[in-house]
Amino acid sequence: MKISKQNAEHYTWGDNCDGWHLVKNKDLSVIHERMPVNTSEVRHYHNYARQFFFVLSGTATIEISGKRIILSREEGIEVPPLVPHQMLNESKHDVEFIVISQPTSKDDRILTNK
Repeated sequence: MKISKQNAEHYTWGDNCDGWHLVKNKDLSVIHERMPVNTSEVRHYHNYARQFFFVLSGTATIEISGKRIILSREEGIEVPPLVPHQMLNESKHDVEFIVISQPTSKDDRILTNK
């Protein structure tokens, strides 16, 4: 079955952010996400999930182990398990990106201050 934002399972998170489950199973998760201006996710890590973030539009900032990295359109970065990270939108436009998690990050999210 063909999948897109128009027919995918939608959810909201954080401060007015959107997510669409493009693939949702225990071995693999692919989510299309949208973050409005001045929003961020909570800093966290995963015990098992390896993630890859890929920006579709806009400019995102991702903090990985305390280092801030700017991701522009058509740029991505991998985050291994056990590495603290946080996605932020500090730009003047919405940012849309794909986050791929293998295995799924569901129930594998540990909040951290570092």
